[in-house]
Amino acid sequence: MGIMTNQEEHQQQATRIQQYYAFQSRIYDLTRWSFLFGRSAILNELPFEHEEPFHLLEVGCGTGHNLVRARHLFSEVKLTGMDVSGDMLARAKRRFSSSEEVVFLEQAYGNNCYTWTGKLDVVLFSYALTMINPQWETLIHQAYKDLRPGGYIAVVDFHDSSWTFFKKHMAGHHVRMDSHVLPVLKDNFYPVREDIKSAYLGLWKYLLFVGRKV
Repeated sequence: MGIMTNQEEHQQQATRIQQYYAFQSRIYDLTRWSFLFGRSAILNELPFEHEEPFHLLEVGCGTGHNLVRARHLFSEVKLTGMDVSGDMLARAKRRFSSSEEVVFLEQAYGNNCYTWTGKLDVVLFSYALTMINPQWETLIHQAYKDLRPGGYIAVVDFHDSSWTFFKKHMAGHHVRMDSHVLPVLKDNFYPVREDIKSAYLGLWKYLLFVGRKV
């Protein structure tokens, strides 16, 4: 067996996600409220006023839950939602009455897809990085490239669990929980908000992180 190129790894990862969410998109909004904690909190931490214009990209925007919340919090925000799952994006688009409210891109986050280098104000990852394996670190570096000086990365995600059975269960849903994301975030961004919280009496921990590009 030959060694896969980065492009082949990205395509393989995208295919797995597309297959997984073909069904999950139908039940996503009915079920995820029960364990995707901190999604509202991370948006509340963004240091912008309600009528202040800025550009927010959400990588792995899913059904658009966070984009709707961002539009409510920030009336002048320019929104871009990116996801490899067309099934998830189809549901996200139905949340908005006009295509002018948000731009949706059905593609993986990576090089040579756009001209955002050094221009974005916020890149948001909400329960995405722990699912994107093994390319999660590459995506953090890509966000650094795309953010303007002083721009922000915002991450809410699974962090870790001391219960082996639960980590194996989550691995079956393509989620890695090894405390691996936070150190790389801190290596690349100045922490503005860093918090690790427990869920369900410590069954797992989740991460809230807002970092500034300096």
